[in-house]
Amino acid sequence: MADDGTLHRVRRGLVTPEDARVWRAVVKDVAPLPGRSVDAALPSEPPAAPPPPPDRPSAPPRAADPLAAPAGRQQALPAMRPGLSAGVDKRTAQRLTRGEMAIDGRLDLHGLTQDAAHAQLIGFVLRAHESGRRCLLVITGKGRDGGGVLRAQVPRWLNQSPLRERLVGFSCARPQHGGDGALYLLVKRRRPAEG
Repeated sequence: MADDGTLHRVRRGLVTPEDARVWRAVVKDVAPLPGRSVDAALPSEPPAAPPPPPDRPSAPPRAADPLAAPAGRQQALPAMRPGLSAGVDKRTAQRLTRGEMAIDGRLDLHGLTQDAAHAQLIGFVLRAHESGRRCLLVITGKGRDGGGVLRAQVPRWLNQSPLRERLVGFSCARPQHGGDGALYLLVKRRRPAEG
């Protein structure tokens, strides 16, 4: 049997705590021979570190806003909600919610997984922003009995980076464009310096 030096390291006491941890994981279900121990030559396990004391009492948890950006992120922009377009003049907001703006691009997410739909949505909005398109139609579908997963997820995704920084607002589509199973997105205008 070839000797890879492991046995000599054990005999010389050169076993690292990592070696001992790996060995214990390997032999945890092994029954030693009578009078023997599977880890007699190994250093003892260091005691577990006590948990750190709490810094201060925490405030009771608040109900999470399903459309807000994920916790832990600094949210510089206000959360968008269907039909509310902050920073847009009243006439443009009305035209968007009434479906009166020319649709510059369409994306149908039917039949996609959440991961695929999220990736498609990000690429679609980024390309639209880059090319100066303003009004987009995103078809999520209504789902069975109106409980579609994508229908619920897309508004959340629109409020997360990198989409939130490129959108002014969104609104439910008119029936001729998909109704509750579709959204109009209003893309921010690109500034010349964004080149």
